[in-house]
Amino acid sequence: MSANLEIEEWIPRTTLGKLVKEGKITSIYQIYNLNLTILEPEIIDILVPEIKHEIIDISIVQKQTDAGELSRFKVAVVIGNENGLIGIGTAKGKQLRLAINKAIENAKLNIIPVNRGCGSWECSCRKPHSVPFKVIGKSGSVEVTLIPAPRGIGLVAGDTAKAVLRLAGIKDVWTKTRGYTRTTLNFAKATYNALLQTNRFKKIGV
Repeated sequence: MSANLEIEEWIPRTTLGKLVKEGKITSIYQIYNLNLTILEPEIIDILVPEIKHEIIDISIVQKQTDAGELSRFKVAVVIGNENGLIGIGTAKGKQLRLAINKAIENAKLNIIPVNRGCGSWECSCRKPHSVPFKVIGKSGSVEVTLIPAPRGIGLVAGDTAKAVLRLAGIKDVWTKTRGYTRTTLNFAKATYNALLQTNRFKKIGV
């Protein structure tokens, strides 16, 4: 009930937001086709109501001020609809819940489409269960390579990458990693950046 009230009371600040609220844009893929930038998280609330989120990292950052040491929570969140959309966001806050909410909002602004397919020579099902071709993503010292896998293999990846891949709707994939993968955020961003590379080529007729 409260979520619906928030959407009803939303006053768009951008032209895109107004078009979404007025029902003139009804799909997030219309936004991608028009190459528009999403600047309001409420747009995702309306167009992708089935979005899910998972917290992948929580840490405490400290800053020395004149009043003493100030501690804040730093949160990293991944969101997705398990059907071709994925986003990553981070935020800091004095209260954990506020930091989580801010990270989710930030992730909504970073949501991207994922071009899925069946790129493995060992599988000819032609269903969108894996990546369509090998892709590589980097963030900091971390490099992640996603390799198409046949159905039934599952997600052969570290836990952080699994969270990103699962929420993106990838069910089968092999991965190779390089760098310091214990840095959770860079590992997640590298996986996210690899999925972004699946949009290098568009399917004919799309």
